Amino acid sequence: MHRSKLKRHALLSAATIAALLTTGCSTTSPTTPEAATQSTAESPAPAAVQEQLAVVAAPSSGTATPTAVADAGQGGTAKKSSLKVASYDRKSGRAVISSRSAARPTAEPTTDPSASPSSGSSPGSSSGPAAQPPVAVGDIIASAPAPGAPDGVLAEVTEVVSTTQDSGTTVETEPAKLNSVLGESKAEGEVPVDPSSVEVKPLVQGVKVSWAKTGDLHFGPEGAKLPLGSLRIDVGAAVATAEGAPASAAASVEGFVQLAPEVAFSYDGSGGGTGASPGGAFLGLSGDWASQWSLKGRAAGSTNGQPIRIPFAKLHSDPVIQVGPIPVVVNLDLTCYIQVNADGRVTVDVEQDLKGDFRVGGTFSWAKGWTPVSESDMTGEPLKATVTAAGDVKAALGAEATVGLYGTVGVTADLAPYVRAHADASAEASSDGTATAAGSYALYGGVDLTGSLQLQLTIFGTPVLQKRIPLGALHREWLLTKGEARAVAG
Repeated sequence: MHRSKLKRHALLSAATIAALLTTGCSTTSPTTPEAATQSTAESPAPAAVQEQLAVVAAPSSGTATPTAVADAGQGGTAKKSSLKVASYDRKSGRAVISSRSAARPTAEPTTDPSASPSSGSSPGSSSGPAAQPPVAVGDIIASAPAPGAPDGVLAEVTEVVSTTQDSGTTVETEPAKLNSVLGESKAEGEVPVDPSSVEVKPLVQGVKVSWAKTGDLHFGPEGAKLPLGSLRIDVGAAVATAEGAPASAAASVEGFVQLAPEVAFSYDGSGGGTGASPGGAFLGLSGDWASQWSLKGRAAGSTNGQPIRIPFAKLHSDPVIQVGPIPVVVNLDLTCYIQVNADGRVTVDVEQDLKGDFRVGGTFSWAKGWTPVSESDMTGEPLKATVTAAGDVKAALGAEATVGLYGTVGVTADLAPYVRAHADASAEASSDGTATAAGSYALYGGVDLTGSLQLQLTIFGTPVLQKRIPLGALHREWLLTKGEARAVAG
């Protein structure tokens, strides 16, 4: 476990102990009426303890779809509900809500023709005795992915259209904010993404995918056992070779990327309360990273001054995390790519082994508003290094990531671990007509991390972002090895 993670776990543990101590003190009552009177006279009543919600992975797909509802006008945190989103049209906001047991008491059967199941119902909409709608205008529904809603639902009921016993209740909705269902509670945690739930779409030939989860081990293409919770993508692809380079200098990149991603989520409703902005929030992506890959040959120069980028796989997942009773749907997309920036002169045969972790996201506080979080701690070592001739080449095996909630993008990040070679040479002529160039080269490892916060992070109920906020360019580089570069021309 890395030191940054240990520090975060230590802080969480300290906070948990403090919360338990506070709770214990606030719930202790005097044992006699006289003591109670004296206690009330001498000190004010203690403040209500802020509810701490657990942040855990949602139940497996084999169980019922989690749903929570915040009743209109009651305030506070949403409660677990038997309601289900039977269908949802994100564009129009119309949804059908069904339940085997209504969230509200069902009205007694009536034959009064003036009775109506809801103010918005139309005559003849009920297939039997009048039914009490399980939801009302102002109710807020939070649901895991459902039919028509692969990104989940977080919506407020604006109109009850009709109710039938067979089909359920048809409602009109509009997007809601997380603070309207989380209220004044507090939550913090990191939830691993189940690697078996990640959809991988290869973009080039030769891409292989493997993963490992508890109780269902899989193995990588080379037979190496993966750490639990890891997803591995192997790739081998040709890249453009410099013009005029011999066939023996054909350029290619091959290797693997191994990820164990975790969704980081926190919320602090103490700054406001139901209907007001929270005091703090965080959304981000963190995890362990490992890659081992090689670059061979004489790669072509950049295109119009820009590096050549080759996406080789797209990954998508919609993990659901339970924040107390509330299902929070996280939308995660990654595009893995190869990127080469070369001058077309240097020929290399280099291989790097890289390991480390990363953390990207956005954090909110009333004092600073939304601010970016951008961290990476990686180290690498060379497995092979040969450089011929003078020139420069830089190659990355990286990933673009977007993280959002309920179908809205909140954070974008580009994590690009790379290897860079630079060689200098001086020419000497000989009497037999050959020229020998001898010099030195250096091989560097590094990581670039860029990205931005998006307007849609206001889904937490925080003030509107006026523009994208850059994460800030994180750049680290270290020397892998150095040596002599030689080339002989006749």
